Amino acid sequence: MKATIYHNPRCSKSREALALLQAAGMDVTIVEYLKQPPSRDTLVRLYGRAGMRARDGLRMAEAGAKALKDAGEDAILDAMAADPSLIERPLVETDRGVRLGRPPEKVKEILPD
Repeated sequence: MKATIYHNPRCSKSREALALLQAAGMDVTIVEYLKQPPSRDTLVRLYGRAGMRARDGLRMAEAGAKALKDAGEDAILDAMAADPSLIERPLVETDRGVRLGRPPEKVKEILPD
C-alpha cells in the first residue's frame, strides 16, 4: 500500500509518523512540504479527505498563525499556500484516508489491517 507524508524532518512527530509508515511496510512518498509546498487545491483535498477544517490544520505555534485567529477558511488556506510553515505536520495520506499525525499514532487509523 502506498502512503504520502507531508513531512518536516526536523519535527519529532513527523519522524515518528514516518517510522510507523516504514514499519508497516508502506511504499512511502515523502514530501518535504517546506521545500515543496502543497497547493491550495491539494490542501483542500487533504483536509476534505481527513474530515478536517483548514483551521484544524493551522500550526498555531507559528507567529503568522496569530493573525489568522479570526480568519475564515479561505483566508487560512490562502495563508497556508503562501507560507507552508503554517501547515501543521505531519499530514499522511493512504488509500484509506488522510490523518494529521498528532499524535503520530493517529496514522495507524489509515494503515492496512
